[in-house]
Amino acid sequence: MTISLAVPDILVARARAGDLEALEALYRAFETPVYNLVLRMLRTPEDAEDVLQETFLEVVRSIKQYRGEGHLWGWIKRIAASKALMRIRRNQVRATEQLDEESTGQQVGYAGPELTRSGSVAGVPARIDLERAFEQLSETSRSVVWLHDVEGYTHEEIAELMGKTVSFSKSQLARAHARLRRMLDAEGAAR
Repeated sequence: MTISLAVPDILVARARAGDLEALEALYRAFETPVYNLVLRMLRTPEDAEDVLQETFLEVVRSIKQYRGEGHLWGWIKRIAASKALMRIRRNQVRATEQLDEESTGQQVGYAGPELTRSGSVAGVPARIDLERAFEQLSETSRSVVWLHDVEGYTHEEIAELMGKTVSFSKSQLARAHARLRRMLDAEGAAR
C-alpha cells in the first residue's frame, strides 16, 4: 500500500524558504503517517514519538535540499525509516551492554514475564494474532517485513537504508515470514 500524500507545491516552496507556518503545515500533514510507520518498526509509542520528532527536525534542517524529485511523502518516509533504523541500532547496542553488565554481575534487572513450557506468558492464554506475532519478531526483522511488505520498499532500498546487503534483506524477510507462519500455524492448531 502506497500512501500518496500530496501537498501544494507553494506550501513546499514556503517551507523551503523557512516559513514556520508552512513547516508546521507539513508537520500536521505528515505527522500521523510518519508516526504509524515508525510505530510499526519500533515497539514502543515512546520510541515512535521520539523518532517522529527526530524525523521532523531533520525535515526542517534538510527541506532546502529536497529537490522536488518524487513525492514529498517518499522523501519524508525515507527520513523516518532511516531514523527508526538508527533507533533500532541504538536500542540493540544498549541491550547488548545490559546483557554484558548482567553477565558480569554488575547490574541485575527484571528479566521479563515468566514463560510457561508452551512459550506463553504465565497466566495468559497462548492465543496469538498476526499483530502480536509481528510484535514477537526482532526489531530488524519487523522493520524489513514492514518496509518490504507494507511500504513497498525493494530489497535494494532496504539494504541501502540499513547499510546491509540485498541478501541480508532477503534472508531477514524469508526468516521472518517463516517465523510468522509457524506462530500462526501453532495458533491455528491450538484452537
